[in-house]
Amino acid sequence: MFTPLLQTANTIISGKEEQIKLAIACLLAKGHLLIEDLPGMGKTTLAHLLAKLFGLEYSRIQFTSDMLPADIIGISIFDRNATEFRFHPGPIFSQLVLADEINRATAKTQSALLEAMEEQQITMDGETYPLDSPFFVIATQNPQTQTGTFPLPESQLDRFLMRIVLGYPDRQTERGILGGSDRRELLQNISPAFSTEQLLTMQKQIRKVHISSALLDYVQDILQFSRHSQYFLTGLSPRAGLALLRAAQAWAFIHSREMVIPDDIKAILPAIVLHRLVIKDDQSHNEQQIMNLFNELPIP
Repeated sequence: MFTPLLQTANTIISGKEEQIKLAIACLLAKGHLLIEDLPGMGKTTLAHLLAKLFGLEYSRIQFTSDMLPADIIGISIFDRNATEFRFHPGPIFSQLVLADEINRATAKTQSALLEAMEEQQITMDGETYPLDSPFFVIATQNPQTQTGTFPLPESQLDRFLMRIVLGYPDRQTERGILGGSDRRELLQNISPAFSTEQLLTMQKQIRKVHISSALLDYVQDILQFSRHSQYFLTGLSPRAGLALLRAAQAWAFIHSREMVIPDDIKAILPAIVLHRLVIKDDQSHNEQQIMNLFNELPIP
């Protein structure tokens, strides 16, 4: 089902099929995606590509240090003729919202996304406004070593179902990028592979992918290990456990399976857990070493 879509995606973002599949799984699982990488690595292109492939209304918000929450959610303006305040929706009212360079904004502005991401609604002046369905936030984040960035708090990181890193392309792929057509021009010719209605149907079908009791035990073992490990200040929350299950179901669905297998959980585990774990100051483990710790857990 997804083979033609992935083939099309590969013409735009070459050599990153794994990351593209993770992004699609995140969308199917009704989560939100955080992409962390250097500028110019294709983060914005990936967001625009997903909007095109699934026929989603697309909105891009460029985060800056002087941005205010109203620039995201909207503002109430007094209408003299009607003698009342009327709400003017902001760019958050879209199906796929790209929060570009989210960590260039202050914590107050970053928090404007919290209610939208968790409840699929926003509240303004005591009134609640529902957001579109499907609703998918893709946030891009520059490495914290770069100037002018504000780290995302743990509470906000936990709202992202997944975090992925695109990374540099290999030499052969980069040669194709350098000598090929402009990716922005290619994007204009992309036709939707699925309709919005088909996407909503698939999001419902995800929940029907079977998960055995043994795999539920395995997920609980992962959660318990993170909470009692000597390497982490805080462990994974129940929300992280649910994220693991939903993402594994979506990964199995993408690969045309009606049940989750251990390899599905292992495939999505780094994208689910690494941005949620807080490593103790006296530990110097890199991300691969951390994943090796989890991989030592017995697999059913």
